[in-house]
Amino acid sequence: MHQAHDGHEHGGHAAASWGAAARATLHCLTGCALGEILGMVVGTALSWHNAPTMVLAVVLAFVFGYALTLRGVLGSGLGLRVAVRVALAADTLSIAVMELIDNGVIALIPGALDAALPDALFWWTLALSLALAFVVTTPVNRWMISRGKGHAVAHRYH
Repeated sequence: MHQAHDGHEHGGHAAASWGAAARATLHCLTGCALGEILGMVVGTALSWHNAPTMVLAVVLAFVFGYALTLRGVLGSGLGLRVAVRVALAADTLSIAVMELIDNGVIALIPGALDAALPDALFWWTLALSLALAFVVTTPVNRWMISRGKGHAVAHRYH
C-alpha cells in the first residue's frame, strides 16, 4: 500500500489532496516553464519558423522537467539508471498534458506564434498558456497520485 500525504488510503490507493496535486503540478510547471520559455526565446531570437521553435520548446520542457526530478531523487542516493526511471514515471504524463495545453493555447491565440520577443503578446500568451496548463494538469496529477503514480513515485525518494 502506498502512503498518502495525509496518511490514509482509499480502495488500496493513496488519497491525494488538492494541495499535493498542486505542489506536484507546480514542480512540473517550473521545469516546463523554464524549458518552454528558453525554447521560445531561442527559436524566436534566431527567427526560426514556428514548428522548430515549438519542438525545441517542448523538448526543453521535458529536459528541464525531468532534470528537476532527477536532482531530487539522485540526492536520495539512487543510482542514475533507477533515478531516470523514477523521473520518467513521475513526470511524463504531467509534462505531456502541460505541453499539450500550453502549446495548444499558443497556437490558438491569433498572432501569438508570430509575435517577437519585444511584443507584449508574446509574453502574455506564454503566461496565459502556462497558467491554463497548470489548471488542467492539477486534476491529472491528483488522479495519478491517488493511484500511487506520477509524483507519488518520486515522493518516495524525497
